[in-house]
Amino acid sequence: MPAKNVFAARQDGSGPAAVGAGARGDEGRHGMGFPGTWMTESESMVYRVVPKCACSTIGQIMYYSDHGHFYDGDIHDARTGLHKWGQDESRQPIEENVRAHRSLAFTCVRNPYHRLLSSFFDKICGIQRNGRRYRGNLVPMLIQKYGVEVEGDFDQIASFRRFLLFARDTIRWRKPMEPDIHWSAVSGHIATFIANGGRFDNIFPTERFNTGMQRVLDAVETPHPVDLSAIPRFNESEGHGPKRAHPVEDYFDDLSIHLIYEIYSRDFELFKYDPAEPGNRMPVGEIDLDEVHAKLGD
Repeated sequence: MPAKNVFAARQDGSGPAAVGAGARGDEGRHGMGFPGTWMTESESMVYRVVPKCACSTIGQIMYYSDHGHFYDGDIHDARTGLHKWGQDESRQPIEENVRAHRSLAFTCVRNPYHRLLSSFFDKICGIQRNGRRYRGNLVPMLIQKYGVEVEGDFDQIASFRRFLLFARDTIRWRKPMEPDIHWSAVSGHIATFIANGGRFDNIFPTERFNTGMQRVLDAVETPHPVDLSAIPRFNESEGHGPKRAHPVEDYFDDLSIHLIYEIYSRDFELFKYDPAEPGNRMPVGEIDLDEVHAKLGD
């Protein structure tokens, strides 16, 4: 039985289909629908996953709010206890809920400079949970074609800037591969939710996580109360790769700043981050939900 919710009476129509990047196995190949969307079994809340934006912690909070305990393991591996678009049996309840806007829908965004650096150290430099490199031959290809180094005492700044060129190539020209969900634009992830008929009630920055997540929890009723101050941070990628050796701003010269703005300009604009100051991770304004829906709903 769905939890009583302040959004239960709200209705929303459906929009045109869109295809975009999803999350771990939901890479947006489904056309109509809501790839990368999770929902509590009680239907208290709906979340559009954005990789590298606190998704592990948010997923565990959702799981806890229904069951009174955390999932034992990486929440991305959970096949029960949480509706996910990537699971066939979850698609109908998610689609019906989102199209009728029965529950609060939210997502979380992150500064593009910091998100891309995090992706580099985790996915490119790090060894994954299965003991292997991310996506098999991706790192050897980056070493061969872009001169990226990942072993030993390598030049982090030079290697990151070479990775940035690769990320730009995948996003702008889809070569030498399609853009990966961990560095494709945040706006592209959440646009699929909007264009396919969903509407967000809350979009908050990772940099103000406690405030944003508390507002979500305050607006819903859940089977089990959640004390956000007692929730640990579930950073499943922590320890995968080397630690960042320099301040964020040192990784971005003038060319890097230009490239970052070229590929993430909409993220900077809609989520109010400063494109001129890589070291300033905090938003410089408030997210305008009407603006986000107007510009991503095409």
